[in-house]
Amino acid sequence: MAIAPVYRALPHLVLASASPRRAQLLQDMGLTFEVFIPQVDERTIVAPNHDLAQVLAQSKCRNAQATHPESSDKLFLAADTIVVLDGERLDKPTDAHEAKTYLRRLAGGIHEVYTGVALRCNSNEFVFQSLTRVLFSQLSEEEIDYYVTTFAPLDKAGAYGIQEWIGLVGIKQIEGSYTNVMGLPTEALHRALLSFVQR
Repeated sequence: MAIAPVYRALPHLVLASASPRRAQLLQDMGLTFEVFIPQVDERTIVAPNHDLAQVLAQSKCRNAQATHPESSDKLFLAADTIVVLDGERLDKPTDAHEAKTYLRRLAGGIHEVYTGVALRCNSNEFVFQSLTRVLFSQLSEEEIDYYVTTFAPLDKAGAYGIQEWIGLVGIKQIEGSYTNVMGLPTEALHRALLSFVQR
């Protein structure tokens, strides 16, 4: 796909993430980019839940820039998404049993999804965060079992993908950005990228 005209003045873009969903969203936005995966031990980074996503994104972005073999004049983009239920973080589940436990807890209630985004070109940096509140319908054991055994919830915070079957049948309402729940708030990112073009 050709780059969207509004992005032609951007520096060469580097996505500092292994997420196929983020890569697909960037492609759908009309961006061209390379992928360079940062090496950050997330367990060593401590911050309050409402700040953690952007702190992690900033750490990943800076690491990618520092370790990339040719980082000069390139625009690095990193993101991190966390799911919070009643003040508790629901990270990527370790196995199917934990994934089902997460979905039982999410069912019938509201949880929060934070995605932090960091952009960095040379010493110029911009970090922001997006919040979406998600309301799940009640879920039956059959629905939970089908989703966990048929799809791939283990690589997703909170054990679900809003764009997958569980999102189609189980999510009753959202307040905020849909793509934020997928892992990248594209509208806010678009505005941030335009600000880099204008600098």
